[in-house]
Amino acid sequence: MFAFAINALLVVLGSLVGIAFRGRMEERLSRAVTAALGLVTIVIGAQMALEMEDTLCVIICMAAGTALGAAWKIEERLETMGEALKAWLAHGGSGGQFTQGFVAGALLFCVGSMAVTGAMEAGLHNDYSILVSKGVIDGVISITFAATMGIGVAFSALPLLVYEGLLTLLFALAGPMIAETTLTQMSAVGGCVIIGIGLNIVYPEKHLPVGYMLPAIFLPLAYLPLAQWLGGLF
Repeated sequence: MFAFAINALLVVLGSLVGIAFRGRMEERLSRAVTAALGLVTIVIGAQMALEMEDTLCVIICMAAGTALGAAWKIEERLETMGEALKAWLAHGGSGGQFTQGFVAGALLFCVGSMAVTGAMEAGLHNDYSILVSKGVIDGVISITFAATMGIGVAFSALPLLVYEGLLTLLFALAGPMIAETTLTQMSAVGGCVIIGIGLNIVYPEKHLPVGYMLPAIFLPLAYLPLAQWLGGLF
């Protein structure tokens, strides 16, 4: 339940390491380690996706959910929110590298599909593997961020702690009201999204719009009852 705290703690530790090695960190090394963690993320997503019980459900939910996400311009809206937050903090007067590091860290660590899918698995299934993996990835990234932008990156762990904590609590409260089959299918769809996140980490130059795919995670809530109802008609 409290794996989200591990994520925040690893960001703080990574930031402290980055500050300690400021100016002595090779970009080549950080890129290689991040890519390796991206491969692990793909494996975690594949394990989740392979637990699917209804392949057609996953296909339809991924297609329809991505279409909805694109129609709602989720990625663009997230970017707009991020820019608005950045402008608001800068306008607040703290300025300088602290604000730059805080905003960059908060946006990268909070505004992402892995935070949602990780909180979902933690809240619904007590499975912390995604959040812990995300914490390790964020920790490595925070090393490189803090090495260039300073202590502000460490403080970005505060909004991360609140955001992932609230999401995990929300999913934990909703879990008992959702059928086990539905939970399994939601996890399978989330696994497909996690694979996309892993590919983006490994190949950052070839961006997959995983933000558009977020609605797909919740579509099994509607698809399975509808499919069962239609099956009863025939």
